[in-house]
Amino acid sequence: MCGRETKICNTSSMDLPVTRPSLLGLLILTASAQCCVGSPGEATPNFVLMMVDDLGIGDVGCYGNDTVRTPNIDKLARGGVKLTQHIAAAPLCTPSRTAFMTGRYPLRSGLGAKGRVQVILFLAGSGGLPPNETTFAKVLQTRGYATGLVGKWHLGVNCESRDDHCHHPNNHGFDYFYGLPFTLYDDCKPGGKPDILGDVQGKLWHLSLVAAVAFLTLVSVRVTGLFEVGKKTIGALALLWLASFSVWYVPFKLLGTWNCILMRNRDVVEQPMNLETLTGRLVSEAERFVERNQHKPFLLFLSLAHVHTPLFKSKGFAGKSRNGLYGDNVEEADWMMGRVVDVIEKLNLSERTLIYFTSDHGGHIESSEASGGWNGIYRGGKAMGGWEGGIRVPGIFHWPGRLPAGKVIEEPTSLMDVYPTLVNLAGGELPKDRILDGHDLLPLLEGRSRRSEHEFMFHYCGMYLNAARWHPHNSNAIFKVHFFTPNFSPPGAGGCYETKHCMCHGGYVTYHNPPLMFNLAEDPSERTALTAETEPRYTEVLRQISQAVEEHRKTLQPVPNQLSWGNVLWKPWLQPCCGTFPFCSCSEARGSSGPAG
Repeated sequence: MCGRETKICNTSSMDLPVTRPSLLGLLILTASAQCCVGSPGEATPNFVLMMVDDLGIGDVGCYGNDTVRTPNIDKLARGGVKLTQHIAAAPLCTPSRTAFMTGRYPLRSGLGAKGRVQVILFLAGSGGLPPNETTFAKVLQTRGYATGLVGKWHLGVNCESRDDHCHHPNNHGFDYFYGLPFTLYDDCKPGGKPDILGDVQGKLWHLSLVAAVAFLTLVSVRVTGLFEVGKKTIGALALLWLASFSVWYVPFKLLGTWNCILMRNRDVVEQPMNLETLTGRLVSEAERFVERNQHKPFLLFLSLAHVHTPLFKSKGFAGKSRNGLYGDNVEEADWMMGRVVDVIEKLNLSERTLIYFTSDHGGHIESSEASGGWNGIYRGGKAMGGWEGGIRVPGIFHWPGRLPAGKVIEEPTSLMDVYPTLVNLAGGELPKDRILDGHDLLPLLEGRSRRSEHEFMFHYCGMYLNAARWHPHNSNAIFKVHFFTPNFSPPGAGGCYETKHCMCHGGYVTYHNPPLMFNLAEDPSERTALTAETEPRYTEVLRQISQAVEEHRKTLQPVPNQLSWGNVLWKPWLQPCCGTFPFCSCSEARGSSGPAG
């Protein structure tokens, strides 16, 4: 770090009395040597964080997949450190990304759900990542970093007006944002099936049909004179029909326009977005961000829209994989990350850049489109509480010259650990006014420590504590208990196929007393529950975890619920719009969607 410390580094013994060396002189000389020599990794590093959406840990070659080609991800793993027990703080997008950005369990930010709505549903809702949260991007801004987010956000936009942008990435530490302020849903694809509150949409549609039929019937009766029908009755039915039709049509049938948009910083640049050109534009924006900021420290968060449904059908990848459309999408995501890594190498930034790769949570196994999504040997998937398949994700750190190549770490780690790791590497100060749940990973990555600092980890299904794990000192065992588990449907299935997402409350779950217990070191698939007869430490495990849960709960403070119905429902006055609301429409120049052929 000599560039900013030249006055100290250039201090020489000529500035001190030669005949009477002082203790101060010795200290200055020592500091001078340490400052100016240093280690190769001492300079302020760049950070490139790459997150895929809904990618299962088993979808990647270096994690055991032998049918989908992921050469760029595999190359990062060979040249860096691979984590095998990397855990998301939630099995769904919004809460998991909240924890990633803040280094804190999502319910600390009010993003743990109480009911069926577990993620942000409408871009024009008022819920989102609270403005008083301190993301790692905010801290890095104070250290002089250029910060950019390209891709998916899904943590809200506005609070009270269309242009307050209280939840927007620009308000959470990112100098530059280009991408999806929301996420992908089937509604984003022309002709896609309704994906948000489908049962509610159906009921509203049927109500509008009944009201319309009743209205027309009474009008016909009055016109033909069969019997007297008051104008007020007809008027009330007309209003009922208009209200039910409007509540159904305006927010739901126009979801592709309201939710599926692209923004550049605070401006809407495409509404609705064109999926055919999205891949190429996201890659190009990421490349240009690196090129623009190559001469100063930068943070790039490339948050892919892949492999969330609806799946892409890009010219360069359609039909090319051995695993159908889903495999095509995984291979396209790998290509996108390869493009960004190539830019880093081309600009000779590799030895100054820490690259991180992960997924926000496990694969969505109930999706009809995801014919090939695989969570490896792990049970469950997206939106299934604390089952490993929904929270165990890929985790790769790559930094030539600083991190060892080919190292594999089997200790429990978390997406929340990225926060303190980046802040400490950037020379920043961690917030002291709030609890952080993540730990600096660098000692573990570099081999200076062999043990994870996560003795206990807690797993939430919505706002409810679903499971917990304990990694005892001086032991390779990793015990995990489930306090409740989601009820799969239909009975006997491996997921919640009737609702597409598992719920966390009421009759949708089964409570276990005593809790289900597994030793993940011996049974990572969570197939055989332990008992007092099969596990000598059974009673101790329950006692230790019970005490840890009690201490954890003491650290929780009540905060406003960002996922309440009042915060997630569509509010027209909060709707981002290009043009004059409600006539929102604009398009951006077409971009390349991938390699030809």
